[in-house]
Amino acid sequence: MPLSGSAAAAGYPERPIELVVPWGPGGGADQLARLISKLMEPIIGQSIPVVNVPGGTGATGMAKLMSTPADGYSMAIYIADSHALLAGKTPRWTMKDITPVAVMMKGPSFIFVKEDSKYKNWADFEKDAKANPGKLKVATLGFGSVDDFSLSVLDRAGIKVVQVPFSKPSERYVSILGGHADALYEQAGDVAQFLTSKQMRPILLFGEKRLDAFKDVPASYELGYKIALPQFRSIVVRSGTPPEIVKKLSDALAKVAESPEYKKFLADQFAEPTSFEPSTKAGTFVADQLEDMKKATAGK
Repeated sequence: MPLSGSAAAAGYPERPIELVVPWGPGGGADQLARLISKLMEPIIGQSIPVVNVPGGTGATGMAKLMSTPADGYSMAIYIADSHALLAGKTPRWTMKDITPVAVMMKGPSFIFVKEDSKYKNWADFEKDAKANPGKLKVATLGFGSVDDFSLSVLDRAGIKVVQVPFSKPSERYVSILGGHADALYEQAGDVAQFLTSKQMRPILLFGEKRLDAFKDVPASYELGYKIALPQFRSIVVRSGTPPEIVKKLSDALAKVAESPEYKKFLADQFAEPTSFEPSTKAGTFVADQLEDMKKATAGK
């Protein structure tokens, strides 16, 4: 006879907790997972092995999570790009299948160009894109992604670009450095090394306000483009996981978020310092993001 939720939670965790990363090693989601594993293990009192399961814009890793019992011994990194799949016509899972434990990171996305690009600012890029519809190339994760949703809003405003999808981050970055694309859709933290080495620079931020780190870069809202889909990264478990266990995980992640090492990580990633949302608020945040994504695609 299975234990009740409170009884199961009393001794939890009694063995290692698997952390699934639905992406390959080395990317932003993987970096976050490994830092969480390191900082959370002494708090929770068990090892947290990181398991990379790439494929299908996160769908393969999420399928692995769905195949495990709802007992809190498997959790997954869940990011905006995977969440975007739910805005499609035939999603493989729904919000009813997952319970967000915490939101760990929020940060705006940008349009970047090569440092020596002829586009000195967004106004230059916008002017050329309107004068030559369908000519400028923007490297993205792919169709049906947050990148795609954001660019669709620009498209309806007359800024018609051609998406060049690259599933591997490294290929996206090389595409603009090598001149194969005119611009790149990405988060600042993921290309921090290229910003530091003066190989890339941002020309547009997707959000309601500018960032102090890039004061000269306009925000989409101030230009009339009402799109601000943050690239959030969260932790989820299967729905049906006992609430007491969800709370234990959320409380442990709250301590992770308060650590100096984690705060430095957020700063290095150009993420919001107040990114953390506990389980009591994470579900609403993630649900609201899906509604915003659906609105962004409504006119496609």
